[in-house]
Amino acid sequence: MTKLHVTDWDRDAALTTARILLEIKAVNFRPAEPYTFTSGWKSPVYIDCRRIIFFPRARAKICDLAVEKISRHVGYESIDAVAGGETAGIPFAAWIAERMLAPMAYVRKQPKGFGRNALIEGDVPEGKRTLLVEDLTTDGQSKIRFAQALRDAGAICNHAFVVFFYGVFPGSFETLAKMDIGLHHLATWWDVLEACRDRPYFDESALAEVRKFLENPVAWSAAHGGVASAEEAAARKAAG
Repeated sequence: MTKLHVTDWDRDAALTTARILLEIKAVNFRPAEPYTFTSGWKSPVYIDCRRIIFFPRARAKICDLAVEKISRHVGYESIDAVAGGETAGIPFAAWIAERMLAPMAYVRKQPKGFGRNALIEGDVPEGKRTLLVEDLTTDGQSKIRFAQALRDAGAICNHAFVVFFYGVFPGSFETLAKMDIGLHHLATWWDVLEACRDRPYFDESALAEVRKFLENPVAWSAAHGGVASAEEAAARKAAG
């Protein structure tokens, strides 16, 4: 899955985002010691979008690109509220909501267990067209839970935005499409690889192994002790 950008602007935004992530060392390549995600996928790559919050110029540029992306692909007056997913989505939702002059809430993973026992904090965007925001997604599973929580509370949630989309694991777009949720993102691992052509951020052997993973992530995961199908990953995430 390499053709995820539909216009020249999307591609330029993707490469700018990838270069920023490389510059702030948010990109991690570790083929010899694969990462294990909560879904059970094994991966030689890991992205730490939380690092963005420490760099004011980087985060300003990424959030500007995010708002432009949303405006281009969703609309200028098609979002009434913004909701961040706990925890990493909260700062991005706040910055994006500020730029869009929109109300902001956030969605908990679990009710807090006391007081109102709320799942949604801020205010419930009941009847409002609500954009769900998180920092990244691997296979889309957590977006489904957050979007369903918003819908159960009465919000209209048909769009989700992430800074980074892995862009390789099967079923991501399809899973969200079944719920009528459009997934919008700035950059993928393919963009990171393209940005690595400009400067030698990683050695060639690491890049070759990452490329092998991107070309067949399911087989790579299975060969390194991870799950071997989207169904297995969904079941693992639902259980955990």
